[in-house]
Amino acid sequence: MNYDQIFDQAIDRLHSEGRYRVFIDILRNKGAYPNARCFAGHNGPKPITVWCSNDYLAMGQHPTVISAMEEALHDVGAGSGGTRNIGGNTHYHVDLERELADLHGKDGALLFTSGYVSNDATLSTLAKILPGCVIFSDELNHASMIAGIRNSGAEKKVFRHNDVAHLEELLAETDPALPKLIAFESVYSMDGDVAPIHAICDLADKYNALTYIDEVHAVGMYGARGGGISERDEAASRITIIEGTLGKAFGVMGGYIAADSKIIDVIRSYAPGFIFTTSLSPVLVAGVLASVRHLKQSSIEREGQQAAAAFLKRSFAEAGLPVMPSTTHIVPLMVGDPVRAKQISDILLAEYGVYVQPINFPTVPRGTERLRFTPGPAHTEAMMQELTEALVEIWERLELKLAA
Repeated sequence: MNYDQIFDQAIDRLHSEGRYRVFIDILRNKGAYPNARCFAGHNGPKPITVWCSNDYLAMGQHPTVISAMEEALHDVGAGSGGTRNIGGNTHYHVDLERELADLHGKDGALLFTSGYVSNDATLSTLAKILPGCVIFSDELNHASMIAGIRNSGAEKKVFRHNDVAHLEELLAETDPALPKLIAFESVYSMDGDVAPIHAICDLADKYNALTYIDEVHAVGMYGARGGGISERDEAASRITIIEGTLGKAFGVMGGYIAADSKIIDVIRSYAPGFIFTTSLSPVLVAGVLASVRHLKQSSIEREGQQAAAAFLKRSFAEAGLPVMPSTTHIVPLMVGDPVRAKQISDILLAEYGVYVQPINFPTVPRGTERLRFTPGPAHTEAMMQELTEALVEIWERLELKLAA
């Protein structure tokens, strides 16, 4: 058995398909986001502008967040000391879970080390606890949700994206006596569209199903206090479990669920992904705590971000660039070819100091490769006009089609 040959062939396949992933070597400039330094392909750091970060509101750069983290570091040190069972239930964790439960109007919340882990651990555990559970999953659900459903061993029925009629067909054909769980996202991050939450909840009520919503691209971003689309649409009380991340709009790291205290206790007590992993550093938790509290009181960041996204969509459309329709803060630009997507990304970085990562299969279906822009409150209109001009020049250079 030639192991090296097998590994080489696996990597060669990615290269031949044009979807080998290259991670950019950068450092962000504290207090000056979206400015950063790139260390790839030249001598010394080169100034660049970041256009694809999920730190949507630049809260990872916010003075209040940084100050809270510095204070925690000097108060309690760097690490948590292990799992919460062994290392102790650091008080920062307790405070943050209370804040997150309050954010979503739930009895309790539970912290995980990432949004991926919170999805995987919760979905796999919940379905194992419910005998004969059938999970109904939107076809565009995130890989972490798919992993959790697969790891649960439960029967899975996939419904067409945001297709409520198809979901009802699947629910109606399922044994009424079996436990049911509908798993979906609020904002789908590659297309920028939104789930029909109330319609899904209506079906959950009709067919006695639990609901699980992934709000990772919406928490902090929508609602009067940053509770997500479920808060904005006044649907949070209808959702059984709300899952979110602390590494995107809140700007730090971690994941969580918010739900009835009984469900929280079950996941806390049974989920290996929670029980057997070192808990988040209190330094990180202190930063998130400051971020959540700030965004509960401030809408300035959300308003600035939404204004920037609207301006960039309009700028792309007026220039004839193939911007995809999006009702959210996500601004996807369709390319439709993995090699071209990477080529455009490489030119932007090398010639214009613009960093945007190409999005290829399996993140999106083949033939829908794209560039995904996430303008934030610190991206100026001048920056967005310059970006648009750069893209038009590259489109014309590569003889790609612009709208008339």
